Amino acid sequence: MTASDKQNVTRVKILNTALELIKKEGFEAITIRKIATQSDTNISLVNYYFGSKDKLISEAIQSLLSSFQESFTILDNMSLSPKERLKQFLTDYVKVISQYPELVSKIIALGNATFASQYEYGQFLRMSGFDKVSRTLSEMTNESNPDRLMMMIMQIFGAIFLPELMKPLIVSGTGVNVSTTAQQIELLFERYFHE
Repeated sequence: MTASDKQNVTRVKILNTALELIKKEGFEAITIRKIATQSDTNISLVNYYFGSKDKLISEAIQSLLSSFQESFTILDNMSLSPKERLKQFLTDYVKVISQYPELVSKIIALGNATFASQYEYGQFLRMSGFDKVSRTLSEMTNESNPDRLMMMIMQIFGAIFLPELMKPLIVSGTGVNVSTTAQQIELLFERYFHE
């Protein structure tokens, strides 16, 4: 293994450790020291590769966004009906959200501040596959107005992702059992896309 390969392995190990700690303990609880200890590195290496805890968290957010992008490839499977593609996409996307709910909440709170510029944020949205969701919805509904399609996307995302993010609060605060993602998707499609 070359020196460059070793550096890359160490960098990825630190990043993955940070993601796991964020998942288990949340943003506020993690420190550079914890990340160094858990990744079997040292504070100097963490700072060398990432510069600061904030930069490491920013890169962790970028890594999570890449996971979301993978979910969008489901929408390319033309052997499935548009409805089935959208259902599978939503199910997969929720899996990513449920792994890192605090990270997703931070992305939502930061909005385009997560990115270096509005241009970078716009590029992410274009590349991430929102156009694929829009095309799939257009296939399902025959809607062609881009503004209406975007409103539909936001309504669907809100209906599916918000309950996932709020599930711990709802369950602990009210004692109400929240439906599974599959049940929520079925109800949404039954109500929103009935024939």
